[in-house]
Amino acid sequence: MTPFTQHTGVAAPLMRSNVDTDAIIPSREMRTVSRSGLAAGLFAPWRYSDPDKRIDNPDFVMNQRPFRRASILLAGANFGCGSSREHAVWALVESGYRVIIAHSFATIFRNNAQRNGLLAIELGEEQIERLVRWISADPEARLLSVDLESCTVVHDPEQPAEVFSIDPVARDMLLNGLDEIGLTEQSLDRIDAFEAQDQIKRPWVYLERL
Repeated sequence: MTPFTQHTGVAAPLMRSNVDTDAIIPSREMRTVSRSGLAAGLFAPWRYSDPDKRIDNPDFVMNQRPFRRASILLAGANFGCGSSREHAVWALVESGYRVIIAHSFATIFRNNAQRNGLLAIELGEEQIERLVRWISADPEARLLSVDLESCTVVHDPEQPAEVFSIDPVARDMLLNGLDEIGLTEQSLDRIDAFEAQDQIKRPWVYLERL
């Protein structure tokens, strides 16, 4: 997994609450068990006026010129609620999104995001409104800069950065590009030492290696 330290990009405002995983990637769009091939189905119910023919809905934010290359998404409360499908995160990542900034997240979505290198940031309503107001004047030029090391979102250079908090373990995993397996592999020496000692104490637990 690619480490996340800083990212600067166009931010698209999708200021809706309770955006569920079936809106992010409908079950009818999940035609693969891999992490690829999902981008075209991202937000399909809203993105297309005709999902089958892939006719764009011009009113949807992703289809508007300033936001076609967005890599940061601004949203309301309870983003990623609904089912636990990891495809929702995969579709966002494949579409180029690196950061989701919302009032709050469904717990399972936030955990899935962390496992896939997608940074989920919680900010207060007023903080997000400030970001939306600032970028709306010129979305292509007014980029947001997210720094995970300092836990800040920089927007207007004349204003203080927005500060966010994140679980220290999640922050460390993202900074170092680690998923749960990678995190466990960092302790292989301790695991081997434990097993060596435990095998002496309880040899009957361990199968003989042929």
